[in-house]
Amino acid sequence: MHSLLHTVFGSIRRFDLSVLRCCLEVLDLRGLQCENVKAEDSIIDGWSLTVSLSNVVQAGSAASRRNGEQDRKRGLDSICGRGAIIRPRDIAGCGNIYKVGLGVEEAGKREARTNHQASAEDESVNGVRRGRIEIHKSNTTGSISDQGWDEVVVHIWTDLFVNFQSWERVLDALSQPGPVRLNCRYLRVEELSASSIASLLGLLPQEDLLELDIRYCSLGVSGLIMLLPLLAAFPQLRSLKLLYCHLDLQYNLPNQQEALQDMCNGMRSIKGLKKLFLTALRLPDHLHMLLSQHASFLRVLDLSENWLNEWFLPSLCQLFSQAKQSLCQLSLCGCNVSDDLLEVLLPSLSSFQALRVLRLALNPLSRMGVLSLARAAAGIPSLHLLLYPNPMEEYEPGLPPMPSSGQLLNWPLVKEPEERAITKILLEELLNQRGRSHDLVVTSDLLNYSPDLSEED
Repeated sequence: MHSLLHTVFGSIRRFDLSVLRCCLEVLDLRGLQCENVKAEDSIIDGWSLTVSLSNVVQAGSAASRRNGEQDRKRGLDSICGRGAIIRPRDIAGCGNIYKVGLGVEEAGKREARTNHQASAEDESVNGVRRGRIEIHKSNTTGSISDQGWDEVVVHIWTDLFVNFQSWERVLDALSQPGPVRLNCRYLRVEELSASSIASLLGLLPQEDLLELDIRYCSLGVSGLIMLLPLLAAFPQLRSLKLLYCHLDLQYNLPNQQEALQDMCNGMRSIKGLKKLFLTALRLPDHLHMLLSQHASFLRVLDLSENWLNEWFLPSLCQLFSQAKQSLCQLSLCGCNVSDDLLEVLLPSLSSFQALRVLRLALNPLSRMGVLSLARAAAGIPSLHLLLYPNPMEEYEPGLPPMPSSGQLLNWPLVKEPEERAITKILLEELLNQRGRSHDLVVTSDLLNYSPDLSEED
């Protein structure tokens, strides 16, 4: 795999058309890196791949300008009109290999012969049968000789990971015309300002983006208000992640209610969302207002690290009521859910009809609270996985009455195995009584629970 990428990248960066005579038109690099796989299993990390691809695009653009008309005449006979998809992960793996098709329409061949005074009339090319397998033709018009290097020759389908170190390079790559074009399905950005993210979104092909992941960006309320309307331009956007963006809406400040309404309007402008991750967004009391349009269509909702209290629960329960028929995964990890709050939430949790995964790790529940949660979970026929928190009785002494998720994550558990085994024994008995011991996985292992169980159908 690495040798294949090296060959392709090197050829494009050198603008070596002799190597690209394999009729490469689309290079599919999507899924080569994934946050859910172990580092040793990843083919290449997302940041390195993004930087490499940006260098490829910039080099191709620079070479096309440098070589000019001579390169165009020499290269278009070899590439234009012949397109196929190569997916490196399929070539390297055990799946089907995507073959390269060599084909030119008869009209195109006659026009090429006329324009270039071709002397050969033979219908074959080096004995290779003409044909197309998974060919994606460019929608171009006019003769081959009329097309310049501003025409896109190679489309690279990829996932991009952009931070403050690579932002300027990626921006240049997306804004420069040339023979190579980046098409982004999944965009992840970290530590960027709202204006920098907006500039990036303005250059992406709008028809391709499926997932947007914004992390560790101090957007503030004004930044989010700026970005949300821009997302309406991406018709295929299905997943939005806003992780640790720290809005901190202060209701006692002037114009904050108007700002909240602007955010709601921005969310309404986005169509077709199926997955929404709002980790530590700090807007739990207005979730229903923000998400009312999307609630009945969401399949995945992550509200982890949003601090809940009794004042916020009515809005949350109203949201769950709207989402109960469609939601498949719900995460409330680190949300300060105590026994008292859980008692209020349980009727709403029990009403879900399609829920497959429920996560409540890192919440300060007692052992009795954990058992109440498991009892409600066992009553949801569709549920396959419950990730429950270690009960407070299993921690070493010294925790405050209402510990934060960070404290629960780092505080040591009791060393006596008998104490920690009590909860498991009680949960096994409960599942056996409810007839769910074989089809419902109940675990407190935050790091090693099976990710396969959290996949959607």
